[in-house]
Amino acid sequence: MPFTKLGLSEPILRAVSEFGYTTPTPIQSQSIPAVLAGGDLLAGAQTGTGKTAGFTLPILHRLSTDVVGAALTSKTSPRAIRALILAPTRELAAQVEESVRTYGKHLKLNSAVIFGGVGINPQIQQLKRGVDILVATPGRLLDHMQQGTVNLTKVEILVLDEADRMLDMGFIRDIRKVLAALPKKRQNLLFSATFSDEIKSLADGLLNAPAMIEVARRNSTVEIIGQRVHPVDRNRKHPMLAHLIKTNNWEQVLVFTRTKHGANKLVEQLEKDGIHAMAIHGNKSQTARTKALSEFKDAKLQVLVATDIAARGIDIDQLPHVVNYDLPNVPEDYVHRIGRTGRAGASGEAVSLVCVDEHQMLKDIEKLIKQTLPREVIPGFEPDLNAKAQPIQLRSGNAGGRQQQQRRANPAAGKAQPATQAKPRSNGPAPAKPGRSVPRSSGQQQSFGARGR
Repeated sequence: MPFTKLGLSEPILRAVSEFGYTTPTPIQSQSIPAVLAGGDLLAGAQTGTGKTAGFTLPILHRLSTDVVGAALTSKTSPRAIRALILAPTRELAAQVEESVRTYGKHLKLNSAVIFGGVGINPQIQQLKRGVDILVATPGRLLDHMQQGTVNLTKVEILVLDEADRMLDMGFIRDIRKVLAALPKKRQNLLFSATFSDEIKSLADGLLNAPAMIEVARRNSTVEIIGQRVHPVDRNRKHPMLAHLIKTNNWEQVLVFTRTKHGANKLVEQLEKDGIHAMAIHGNKSQTARTKALSEFKDAKLQVLVATDIAARGIDIDQLPHVVNYDLPNVPEDYVHRIGRTGRAGASGEAVSLVCVDEHQMLKDIEKLIKQTLPREVIPGFEPDLNAKAQPIQLRSGNAGGRQQQQRRANPAAGKAQPATQAKPRSNGPAPAKPGRSVPRSSGQQQSFGARGR
């Protein structure tokens, strides 16, 4: 079924065509008519399947063709925010807003994106001029709400994008504060890469008789992605990665590490090997993050090293290689990481460098995705079969991760101790400061920037 059969207006179809798309993906072909119908929606699909267009296209259509909305956009007075899209990270928020502008280029609607790590005053001025569609990270949106610089009383459509990631990052309190400021009568759209029980619980309290779309099995990985594991000793990971990049002539590689320090260290090591690399994580300034991501997208940067903050915020056409330098603490993050390749039907390759310390993590991942990943030992990098596992170095403040490791070592111990509770986010306005650590409900340390500040 082509886009022309989905009921979208001519200006939107023209923009889609100019962008090179003619046929919607499965999530788009199901979600677009559901959103156009005006009801609530709970939609899940693998990363890279086109969820963003699945909600931006029908939102643009509804706001531009609604009689009241058309009158609003024709007035010279500041426009009211009619659609609010919440995203967990700066990078994802920026990309969603870019999609809104791309698909809405022939419409009279306008949009803005607000997130932390940058000055708030330009955002205030933009909001004063009026915005139809606002894309925001929860932390920075709350800052504006507390300062009285944003008005959400006219919102007609709310979107929670990557809702599972927002829950992972401890945004549930922030989301509830935002919901309290919205009109009770509105359309709610909840999009998620995975359908956990927590997501369904959130949906039960937020959505009203929603349509439900799930175009892939829970926590499944895109079949077109080639996945494999390279067993290796922990101190040989860096040489192996350099070897793989050079011998295979990889020109564009996204590498995931477990910690910010590990990302910085790996970049230094790769640069010494003559491999151009940059890091992107919560302690980096927004300028540095934007520069690294831009150069990587333009293929000027060979290797981008990222922590899990970027797993949901990097959307690059035809990205060929993703490497798990460290396996993630949370098995679901594996799905999101490798979902950066194999997007929109393109092929991709996901490689995991696994040492003896990560064998349990690998088992957890394979249990989640319901498949055993093929192992391939690289000649010259054969692992020491007598090596003993050591405790994984988790991010500072990762109480949840520590408890998880303790439960693996002693299941009874995990039941005896209650989970450590994260401190709630301050209710008062706070300036965005990249690198300032804030606890989150999953227990992992995260900077204001990473948390969507």
